[in-house]
Amino acid sequence: MPHTSVHTHGCRVSDEWTLRGMRAAVLENDLLRVMVLLDRGAEIVEFRYKPRDLDLLARWGELRNPAHERPSVASPSGTFLDYYVGGWQEILPNGGAPATHRGVEYGQHGEVCLVPWACEVLEDSPERVSLRCTVRALRTPLRLERIMTLEHGRAVLTFDERLINEAAEPLDVMWGHHIAFGLPFLTEGATIATSARQVVVERDMDGFTPRRAQVDQRRLWPNVVGANGGPLDLSVVPPRETASGREMAYLSEFDGAAWYAITNPATTIGVAVRWDSAVFRYLWLWQELGSGRGYPWWGRAYTVALEPWTSMPTAGLAEATARGTQLVLQPGQIVSTRLTATAFHAMPTISSVDADGTLHGK
Repeated sequence: MPHTSVHTHGCRVSDEWTLRGMRAAVLENDLLRVMVLLDRGAEIVEFRYKPRDLDLLARWGELRNPAHERPSVASPSGTFLDYYVGGWQEILPNGGAPATHRGVEYGQHGEVCLVPWACEVLEDSPERVSLRCTVRALRTPLRLERIMTLEHGRAVLTFDERLINEAAEPLDVMWGHHIAFGLPFLTEGATIATSARQVVVERDMDGFTPRRAQVDQRRLWPNVVGANGGPLDLSVVPPRETASGREMAYLSEFDGAAWYAITNPATTIGVAVRWDSAVFRYLWLWQELGSGRGYPWWGRAYTVALEPWTSMPTAGLAEATARGTQLVLQPGQIVSTRLTATAFHAMPTISSVDADGTLHGK
């Protein structure tokens, strides 16, 4: 049943919000405010660091309701890009381009990121709040459960997740967290630190020109060969005023725990994400730095997405399976995993992230 915290201090949670006719939930404590759009894939549309009143996620357009606003003609790619304006989506079971696999046609980033999810408040006290969100894919017998938790005095959002194969046969899947950061957080550009040691630059990005790096290269992170033949450091994001170009790359070979931190060098505000590299073996790096003209960017998108994924490339499930990077779930198998996202300030250099989201650095 609907629930809103009775207490007015410490951690609070409510699943009784609406936004443009869509059910929404809000979790907050003294440091973070998180809004989850339940009727649109349980998408995180706000990850606000309260001490600076700063939403760290990208947003360059209005949030539309897929149930109320439909495109005038269906696209073979699906509707993801019609509604995408930044934020944090969970993607399953197809990552990237439309694909056909085992008789199923998937649109881009299909099929759970735009559909309604069920929710239930599990814990509600000034010390701790937890919200469980669940969904079943339409064309694939998969069930995904996500428990989001905030604790008092910590700027850490914790995801405890379970992915369940409800089929009587093995299933191939791509599963990822599509986390995009943008303005005003990235006004002065950003620096990226990570435990990844290898980077592979994507070969094919239809319509994605100009590229920042030479395509189809494998290097030690973060140094690659730029499109002009010179050195390019992918850990440094150019400021909005001088940024141009686009890029897609895959990071892997993590040194110990898998984590990254993206920091604004001028404000020293940042976000650090840690996850289980046994499940999410790749970190996708997508940059859209204002050069995208026409649909769907229209020159508005200045964003850096850092996305933990089970698989690569961004060409869809059929191609990932052909390359052997898909996650294979046996009948009835349950995959459990944890991910944390930590907002921080006055820590210009992050050296590691613990499993509970605690940061180390200076």
